[in-house]
Amino acid sequence: MFREDFLWGGALAANQCEGGWNEGGRGLANSDMLPFGDQRMDVMRGDLDPRALAPDSFYPARKGIDFYHRYKQDIELFAQMGFKCLRLSIAWSRIFPKGDEAEPNEEGLAFYEDVFRTCRAHDIEPLVTLNHYDVPMHLVDAYGGWRDRRLVDLFERYSRTVFERYRGLVNYWLTFNEINIMTQACFMAAGIIFEQGENRYATVHTAVHHVLVASARAVGACHELCPGAKIGCMLNAGVFYPATCDPDDVLAAQAENRSHYMFTDVQVRGAYPSYVLKEYARHGFEVPYRDDDREVLAANLVDFVSFSYYSTRVAKAHAEGQFDSNLLRSAPNPYLKQEPWGRFIDPKGLRVTMNEIWDRYQKPLFIVENGLGAPDVPEDSGEIEDDYRVEYLRTHIEAMRETVELDGVELMGYTCWGPIDLVSVATGQMRKRYGFIYVDRDDSGAGSFERRKKKSFEWYRRVIASNGEDLA
Repeated sequence: MFREDFLWGGALAANQCEGGWNEGGRGLANSDMLPFGDQRMDVMRGDLDPRALAPDSFYPARKGIDFYHRYKQDIELFAQMGFKCLRLSIAWSRIFPKGDEAEPNEEGLAFYEDVFRTCRAHDIEPLVTLNHYDVPMHLVDAYGGWRDRRLVDLFERYSRTVFERYRGLVNYWLTFNEINIMTQACFMAAGIIFEQGENRYATVHTAVHHVLVASARAVGACHELCPGAKIGCMLNAGVFYPATCDPDDVLAAQAENRSHYMFTDVQVRGAYPSYVLKEYARHGFEVPYRDDDREVLAANLVDFVSFSYYSTRVAKAHAEGQFDSNLLRSAPNPYLKQEPWGRFIDPKGLRVTMNEIWDRYQKPLFIVENGLGAPDVPEDSGEIEDDYRVEYLRTHIEAMRETVELDGVELMGYTCWGPIDLVSVATGQMRKRYGFIYVDRDDSGAGSFERRKKKSFEWYRRVIASNGEDLA
């Protein structure tokens, strides 16, 4: 049985839904420079400079699904499903258009204030991510992204600005979305475009340290400025299974899992774990501590651990020809089916993952992303029969409930991704649809942006109304 105050809802990101990229005083962001097409992944990783792309390149995030103009309508639809919580993100460049101004953009602050007040008018608790794959492009151009220490202070200024503005209006915060992805998608998550001959390992892990210090400072600022509010970290989760019981495969899986948990180890425990420091030493890298970094990391621990879960993965030692599954690599798993874009469908893996995180940290958990991307096609009647989505979510919620009831894991809430169709961050597609609400826009950007309920809309309404008991 889920707790009575369980936070059911859905999750969105400004860079995938908002649009209005050049309105309201907003500045250009790195997400506005992610093209649709074959070059997208190279840009995301920092291997291709987006500033050198063809002038006619298509950037789907610039319009998103036009949430910027339609948020009242969308939040009304979420309220019809009975949402208790809506996870959103703030676009840094809407508050500080260049990222390094002395004063914020009032029009941007007012926009989010109205979004959050609209949520509260419908008794929906906002859960706000400070940074969801979002760096003002000026900070990329002038500073080189998170490789530059100065972004720590700039991010703290931004964080304090929004904490002060939305104090009492927002009670739940997250620092950095899927923080562990910054080592894979270096431009998308950290604003890094690699230079020829650059020591990539040193650059990436210098940026990692800067982000971890910035996250800790944001936690401290939240606790100082927003008494009673809770602030958490956010991990792209999903355990790596060993491909076999060969000890080399088991060690390979342990190493893969540690490469992701290192971020939450610091955010929850307050210091770099020994296995990371040993790895750094092997690479000839030293953590670029400055001033009181150690004390800041140790003193400002998160209140809860949030995470996304879409799939588990498989690690195989000495493997060749591993495939890339939505930014993270995995060997095959013959025991699981795959969704259309290659992720394994593994509801039991959610239980495994939840238990592993709970056992590791003993902090309240919050599942802030989980969903199925599928190419939903409307019937001639206009209806969208997405029974496959209902089945995916039903089995994952069942696993979630078992983890709470049978294993005693403390779970705060569940905000599925994404309750309305939006731009896929991995592919830039609209065709990869997650929502209970269909949005009339295609991969080329054409469409009316009309909203339409899918069959799953009513199903999720019943799930929430029954606090997860009615999953039929």
